[in-house]
Amino acid sequence: MAKENGLGLTVTVDDSGGTGRAISADVGDATFDIPSNVLDWTGVNATGFERGYGLADMTVTFNGTFDDAADLAHAVFKNYRTILAGQVGRTTAIAHSGQTLSDEILYSNFSYNRATDGSLRWSAPGNLSDGGTPAWS
Repeated sequence: MAKENGLGLTVTVDDSGGTGRAISADVGDATFDIPSNVLDWTGVNATGFERGYGLADMTVTFNGTFDDAADLAHAVFKNYRTILAGQVGRTTAIAHSGQTLSDEILYSNFSYNRATDGSLRWSAPGNLSDGGTPAWS
């Protein structure tokens, strides 16, 4: 496939009741990373570093403009600390061009910024919560 832009990205996040909600219309920009820890296991006999991969991680940050319509971002994140019994995160899926990055994400904050121009923007950062290995499918 040829190079593509990021237009048409879709974001789905479980609400506090565990129902996946498509919040793409409210997300103005998104950052998502799937880094791996790098372990140093160099022996004392080596003159250079020897490293290998450790644990995988996933972080996301969604930013958008305030919209309190039902089932959109405000409704999804306003109770970000309310989760289903036994659940440690919310299923989050980012899809583009037939590829989906999905895992359980624990959202740590839902903050607002009222700028001098009058705009009211929100931010919702989160981290991998279930010990799974995030991957595109």
